[in-house]
Amino acid sequence: MKAEVHAILKKLRELLIECAIRFPVPLYDNEGKRTEKYHLVASQDQLKCSVTLTGDSITQADISYKIKRTSNQIQRTCITSDAPWKLQQVQDAANHLQQAKNHIDNIDENYNFRSAEEVLQIIGELVAALQRGRSSLLIPKKRSIEELMKGRNMKSLSPNLPDDQAISFFLQCHKLVIAVYQLLNVQGTVKMEATQAECSVGWLNEVLVLFTVALTLCQQLKDKINAFKTDVLS
Repeated sequence: MKAEVHAILKKLRELLIECAIRFPVPLYDNEGKRTEKYHLVASQDQLKCSVTLTGDSITQADISYKIKRTSNQIQRTCITSDAPWKLQQVQDAANHLQQAKNHIDNIDENYNFRSAEEVLQIIGELVAALQRGRSSLLIPKKRSIEELMKGRNMKSLSPNLPDDQAISFFLQCHKLVIAVYQLLNVQGTVKMEATQAECSVGWLNEVLVLFTVALTLCQQLKDKINAFKTDVLS
């Protein structure tokens, strides 16, 4: 059990470092902040956005979209490096990845595990951290239109948007998404219209694959330990 567990933990650590290298924020010994440019367009040019992503922040963006309540009016706004828009999901995922690596680093390579339960507890902590990291990128936090309008990132927009409009940037799976929300008064009833545009982000796809491979390796180790327990009991 000692040889098998340490060998898999070593392989897991290598996987986590590979994952960290791909993050655009300082993590372990990677290069730190990278700058990437993306272009997002919705169908029928309802929404257009060019974005510069530096690390975990949008440091430049030109955004234009059609106003729903009028036929031809275009709303324009931008983000500049003076007031970047922070993508908290990136830092959250990086923090959980760091936690997973810390769990492994806290175990001496010559440590003798006392029981199968001890190993299963370590695996459980690793899996929890990895799942949180992957979920941070897969599933953006849901926010109400009121929360979006009052959010600190909205202050990054120049000029400010009208009171009945809001913008959100988020990551979902391997994509960067921009969503524009507009409140419309239809026969006395207020309803929300949303328009989205998205683009694929290369490093996100690679990070998610490595998270999944690490989780699979954890499951394989868990299965081996449970099989070992069964053999001992029998």
